[in-house]
Amino acid sequence: MTDNVRGTADGRFDKVRSLLAENIRSGVEVGASVAVDLHGEMVADLWGGYADAGRTKPWSADTIVNMWSSTKTVTALAALMLVDRGELDVFEPVATYWPEFAANGKEAVEVRHIMSHTSGVSGWNTPFSIEDMFDWEKSTSLLAAQAPWWEPGTASGYHASNMGHLIGEVVRRVSGKTLKEFVRTEIAEPLGADFQIGALPRDDHRVAEIIPFKTRAFDLSLLPPGSPMEKTFYGPEGNPNSANTLEWRRADLGAVNGHGNAKSMARILSAISLGGTVDGVRLLGPDTIDLIFQEQANGVDLVLGAPLRWGIGYGLPQPETVPSIPDDGRICFWGGWGGSMIIMHPDRGLTISYMMNKMSDGTIISSDVANTYISAIYDGLA
Repeated sequence: MTDNVRGTADGRFDKVRSLLAENIRSGVEVGASVAVDLHGEMVADLWGGYADAGRTKPWSADTIVNMWSSTKTVTALAALMLVDRGELDVFEPVATYWPEFAANGKEAVEVRHIMSHTSGVSGWNTPFSIEDMFDWEKSTSLLAAQAPWWEPGTASGYHASNMGHLIGEVVRRVSGKTLKEFVRTEIAEPLGADFQIGALPRDDHRVAEIIPFKTRAFDLSLLPPGSPMEKTFYGPEGNPNSANTLEWRRADLGAVNGHGNAKSMARILSAISLGGTVDGVRLLGPDTIDLIFQEQANGVDLVLGAPLRWGIGYGLPQPETVPSIPDDGRICFWGGWGGSMIIMHPDRGLTISYMMNKMSDGTIISSDVANTYISAIYDGLA
C-alpha cells in the first residue's frame, strides 16, 4: 500500500502506483482505479482516494462509478457477440432488424455505420432533454423517424449520447433482450464482472459521486449553428450532475451510463485482447475481432472536431488525439467524458483500464491524467 492506494500490482507498475498516489494527494484525482490484464492475468488492480466530493467515503475494492462513454465499448461488444453468433450482420442495413429506421432516407444506413459513428444520426433533433433519453420507446422512435445530418458512411460524427439507443434497439430486436439485460445475462454474469448498464437500487451505496469539471472542452454557445457538432451537443445538452441522480442510474443508456470500475472493465474487454475467450467463456471468435480493425472513417470528426480513426465499434489509434497509445500493431480503444479509458491490444494480450470520479477539465477523448497512467503502463511492459 502506498498512501491512499490499495490493491495489487507487480513491480513493473510501481510508477503507476506512485502516480495514482501523488494524483490523489495533490487533488488531481479524488477517487480512481487502474487495472492491467495481461494474457488473462490481472497484473495490476489498483484503487484509491474517495468516492465522494467531500472526501469522507473511501474508494473501496467494490466501488463502482458512472463511466460515461467508456460504456460504449461494452455496448459495441454486445452487438459483436450477436454478429459472432450469426444473428447480426454489420454490413446489413439497420432496417433489416429495425424496419422503422428506414424512414427519412436511412434505408441504406448499415449496422456498421451506427457502430462507427458514420450513420449521420449523431444525436436527437431538438427540443430533446436528458430526461427524454430515459424513455426508451420515445427516444428510439424519434431516432428512427429523423433524417441523417450528413451523408451516411462518408465521415464520422461522434454519436455521443445516442449510440446506446441505436445499437441497443438493434440488440433488442435481434435478441429479444433489452441492452441492459443482454449485458447483465450474456456478459457480466458469465464473466463474474462487476459491471452494469445503469445501477440497481441495491448498489446505490457503492456508486461513487461524479465530480464535474470546471471547464468544458467546448463553449457550446460558439458551436457553428446547424452543424452536426451543435445539433449533437444540444440534442441533448450534457450535464455531468445528471449522473448523480437515481433516474439516470435506473435508465438504459448504453452510450453513457455504464457503472463499473477498472477491474471489471478490464475483465470484460479482455475478451478482445485474448482472442474472444476469457477463462473458458467465449464471447467472440477471431473473425469477429478482425471486424473491429476494419477502418470505417479516418479524419476530423464532425462532432468532436478532432482527428479520429474508427473501426467497427471502437476507436483505432490516432497519435494526434491520444498520444499515449503506441503505434504498435492492432489496438482499439475508447474513453469517457472526463478522462476514463479502456485499451485493448490483442497483439500483446493486453488490456488497460482507468476509471475515476473527478472529471478532468477540457477533455474531449482522453485526459493528461489518463495519458500519464497509460504511458507508465507501457513503460513498465517495455
